[in-house]
Amino acid sequence: MIKTIDMQDMRYLSLFEKITHIRTRFCFKYNDTLMFCVEKSEIPMALGERGINLKRISDIVKKRVRIIAKPNGISEAKIFIQAIVAPVEFKEIEIKDNEIILTAGMQSKAALLGRNKRRLLEMQSIVKDFFEVNFRII
Repeated sequence: MIKTIDMQDMRYLSLFEKITHIRTRFCFKYNDTLMFCVEKSEIPMALGERGINLKRISDIVKKRVRIIAKPNGISEAKIFIQAIVAPVEFKEIEIKDNEIILTAGMQSKAALLGRNKRRLLEMQSIVKDFFEVNFRII
């Protein structure tokens, strides 16, 4: 989980901490959505009552914002990837030695790849940062 944090990410993390009172160091972008990773037990506090914290952050940064649970090891990779790509569904995920292979149907595969493989490249970067393995879609 070694990732260089740029200044914009630092601003997002600072804003998140100021509004939610939860400290995290995991922030990334996927499909024009800003995602924050917190411990599973801290998700209700991060969302706030009726999602007010999420709405406030979204209004300030003028982007969609999601809060997802931080994975504790590669065993939780399926749940983590499912949370990132939701509502897009996929058939299965296979974890081999140093590679995660995601199997999807034609419609889902197109949605997961994105135009010019933009979403695939974003997901490869995210998986590399969190699990230090390669990522493929078949």
